[in-house]
Amino acid sequence: MVGDSAATDLDPDAAQAAIEHCYHQGWSDGLPLVPATRELVDRFLAETDRSPDEVIGRMDNLGRTCTVELAAVNAAMAGCLPAYFPVVLAAWEAVMRDRAAKGGAWQSTSGPAPLIIVNGPVREELGFNSSGGAFGPGFRPNATVPRAIGLIVRNAFGIRPHELDQATQGLPGRFAMCFGENEEESPWEPLSVEMGLFDGQSAVSATLVRTCEFVDNRHTQDPEQVLFDFADTIVRTGSLIFADQSCFVVFGPEHAQLLAGAGYSKNDVKDWLIAHCVRSEADLRRVGKDAVAEGGLGGRGPSAEERVSQDTLSRVVSTREQIPIAVTGARNAAMSLVCRVFGTWSNSSCPVERRRRNGTGGT
Repeated sequence: MVGDSAATDLDPDAAQAAIEHCYHQGWSDGLPLVPATRELVDRFLAETDRSPDEVIGRMDNLGRTCTVELAAVNAAMAGCLPAYFPVVLAAWEAVMRDRAAKGGAWQSTSGPAPLIIVNGPVREELGFNSSGGAFGPGFRPNATVPRAIGLIVRNAFGIRPHELDQATQGLPGRFAMCFGENEEESPWEPLSVEMGLFDGQSAVSATLVRTCEFVDNRHTQDPEQVLFDFADTIVRTGSLIFADQSCFVVFGPEHAQLLAGAGYSKNDVKDWLIAHCVRSEADLRRVGKDAVAEGGLGGRGPSAEERVSQDTLSRVVSTREQIPIAVTGARNAAMSLVCRVFGTWSNSSCPVERRRRNGTGGT
């Protein structure tokens, strides 16, 4: 409830009426929205040098576009602060670099969700959570930046459940997966630096994912035993629908430090997983997914004449680009996540570009 001292300056009934108006217009994702007044939207636009009319997103299959101004409206309604807007723009650009996101992925039956990773000084400047509970609630930028992306998808492109959105069940965290990388406790270079940006640069990386699964291993200090646990999670047959999979491995600091302490670089980890993330033909045949090994969807398997030996092994991942790695979370339990990438990710990061003021600015 609003305290007495603040009540004299606020009109709760007017605020409630504005929120209900947003619901009646169909703009909401189910949660209350912040009314986007002209003055508020202008404060968002003041944070970027980009023209309000610039088109930043186009979905040719729908014949619809999104402008900078429309993105600002949705960022405001999502509860972002104006200072977050350059991060929203970078996140949108990053996720739209995925080939699937430019096509029909937002309407897929698997209901993919954007996974957004923030690097550089902007993490602390804006208060992004990079440690304990990074995937959970309680931090405004972590919650509202991905929500802004979701509202853009909904309101700019009209992709709503039971309409253009075809998700069979959907994903609980569809527009809530955004975290800062824990660069301070990571033993490896930040993801954005690995992608070619310079150290200390504020940047965003993103991809569409289908689901996330815990790897909870605090039982051993043997790096290979830990990696085998990750491999087992990655090759779970329930997630296999294509011959080649991609997975985003989000290490907790303890797992990352354990592996680095044993001499593993990021590429060493990726190479180990490529070599060990395999399933036998017998495994795939048992669940009716032997077609996966032949490069098809996990539906009808090959005929008896076409079948390979049950001992034949098929790789689940085959290149380093299919296994992006980031580090986040607290160093209080050896827990990590494997996130299932929808298709393949762009293998790139986008700098956060702020408005230049008095000859200064940039990322």
